[in-house]
Amino acid sequence: QLQLVESGGGLVQPGGSLRLSCAASGLTLVYYAIGWFRQAPGKEREGVACISSSDGSTYYADSVKGRFTISRDNAKNTVYLQMNSLKPEDTAVYYCAAAETVAAVVGGYLEVWGLGTLVTVSS
Repeated sequence: QLQLVESGGGLVQPGGSLRLSCAASGLTLVYYAIGWFRQAPGKEREGVACISSSDGSTYYADSVKGRFTISRDNAKNTVYLQMNSLKPEDTAVYYCAAAETVAAVVGGYLEVWGLGTLVTVSS
């Protein structure tokens, strides 16, 4: 019943911007902490950003801090990842996932994952 669907991926040039969306059904995102993750070919999955369910606090990996912004629109039951100043090393499949708390997101105790959206940064 629970489902997250990512969208917004695509091909962008280095230095460009892209906004990813994570739309939820079967769960109300306001009650969940949401994390964005990414996985590049041949690499391990890594956490990118997270937003809390309580006060909207945000957290970012050092590699994206200052370039990416996570936000939520509770009315649309959607979480976004605004990606600016994109670099080739940002190329990956991006996933969103939900957990009860930020600690659960960080600890890998995710309740549901989306299927991912591909972001390719290349000239």
